[in-house]
Amino acid sequence: MTLGFYMVIKVAVSILMVVVLSWVAERAGPRIAGVISGYPLGAAISLFFIGLEQGADFAARSAIFTAGGLAATLAFVAGYLLGLHRAEERGRAAALALAVLSAMATYGLTAWVLANIALGWLSAPAVALSAIVLADRAFRWVPEATIQQVAARRWVVTLCRAVFAAAVILVITAAAGIVGPRWAGLFAAFPITMLPLLVILQAAHQPSHVRTLIRNVPRGMVSLLVYTLTVAATYGRLGIVAGTLMGYLAATVYLVGLETLRKRHLRRQL
Repeated sequence: MTLGFYMVIKVAVSILMVVVLSWVAERAGPRIAGVISGYPLGAAISLFFIGLEQGADFAARSAIFTAGGLAATLAFVAGYLLGLHRAEERGRAAALALAVLSAMATYGLTAWVLANIALGWLSAPAVALSAIVLADRAFRWVPEATIQQVAARRWVVTLCRAVFAAAVILVITAAAGIVGPRWAGLFAAFPITMLPLLVILQAAHQPSHVRTLIRNVPRGMVSLLVYTLTVAATYGRLGIVAGTLMGYLAATVYLVGLETLRKRHLRRQL
């Protein structure tokens, strides 16, 4: 297989994953959509191709750092939120630039700190869970805002996310062999599909809509933590394909269970 053809496959798989899951979520009803919305995308695709190119053991080790790197993902959205606050009463272009630069700075700083910590099977999930709890509590002050999107705009958002994800995944997987499993795993935790969504939402709507999305990010991080820990445990034993399937199975079980508990809680309140 030539290098060019392999890159085409990576791009096609990345775009297809984002588009297909978005299409299913829109047509399968709110219950299934709620489950699918928490599915790992960018990190899962990155780890899959890292495993194919660098080996299962390399990818399994990277997945541990991806798990810990979720703290950097949450730092990213916290930085974006801070940028939104500082960008109030500025022009749209300046506000976008300030929010993105703030998010990138907090992500980079947090990733650098994590790269200098000995992350393992106990410390990585501990760091991630601590960050999830802290972010969930810190974002509770953000008010909820509703937004209605027309079908055409949904497809624009989906396509932009897919193309951006494919481009970043190409960079991450190409750099993996150079930077090693530690940084490869931390790069895989970069919010590949979230960044273009935040930018599009901020450009097309109001900052309150972006804040609402950020408010709910911590709740979706647990499924990604479940996925990364599962593939870290199974890649070396079962291989990349079977390990990926096991990761999605574990994430599905968690998300279905969470949705079931949420519905049960709502029924008790009625």
